[in-house]
Amino acid sequence: MSEERTYDLEERLLTFSADIIRLIEHLPNTLASNHIAKQLVRSGTSPYANHGEAQAAESPADFVHKLKICLKELRETMRWLRLLVKLEINATPLIDILLKENEELIKIFVASIRTANINAVKNKTK
Repeated sequence: MSEERTYDLEERLLTFSADIIRLIEHLPNTLASNHIAKQLVRSGTSPYANHGEAQAAESPADFVHKLKICLKELRETMRWLRLLVKLEINATPLIDILLKENEELIKIFVASIRTANINAVKNKTK
């Protein structure tokens, strides 16, 4: 990840996806690592694509649904990263950075979903 911190969510998700791919490239070539890598590349890159889907949502409910998919995939990614740590696969120090960024992204999506739901209720009462 770059040293300079960015607060553009799309850019953070893009960087996160790229870093997930970089991590996978450093995993050992074993049956277990290959399985984890396949799962991690799917869940770790999905939030970037689904965030784009959310930006093109057809309704407030669709927007929230797409954000929830991002959150679900980030939570799955957290599990795979934690498993790599537990297995003591010392692929790269990038795992610790990814765990921290993943946690921050989860917090952002939880807050975004909460805000979107509040706004949907407010718009219904108008």
